[in-house]
Amino acid sequence: MPDAAKVLDAARAAGRRIATAESCTGGLIAGALTEVPGSSDVVEGGFVTYSNVAKQSMLGVSAETLQTHGAVSEEVAREMAEGALARTEANLTVSVTGIAGPGGSEYKPEGRVCFGLAADGATPHTETVEFGARGRSNVRQATVRHALAMLLRHLDAL
Repeated sequence: MPDAAKVLDAARAAGRRIATAESCTGGLIAGALTEVPGSSDVVEGGFVTYSNVAKQSMLGVSAETLQTHGAVSEEVAREMAEGALARTEANLTVSVTGIAGPGGSEYKPEGRVCFGLAADGATPHTETVEFGARGRSNVRQATVRHALAMLLRHLDAL
């Protein structure tokens, strides 16, 4: 499991700057990255867009996408990542939107998190992970770990 320092070192080596677009984690991914001393040369910033209105106004997620697919969808995760890329000087972004719990529904269960990754010159990537009903804090921490792993996989492939 990658830690934030490894992500930052890989981004530094690749000449990348990172931004985050977070819903269910409420800024924990940016927090993990900026916990590392010296991270300011890699971390551009982050968006906490918990509500649909914030996703639209801050990241440009379309109302149609939200209505058609719901906030917890790969389509919204992609638009969140692309919005962060377009609205910052970052050239690599990661986004998360999900249901940390408690709660959920038959169609969108607790522990479902959709991830997006966007980078200059690359096709956006999305994926969904079913972490299960393991409790809000555990889902959020697992989401941070997975987002960091996504960033590291992308950076290692450069």
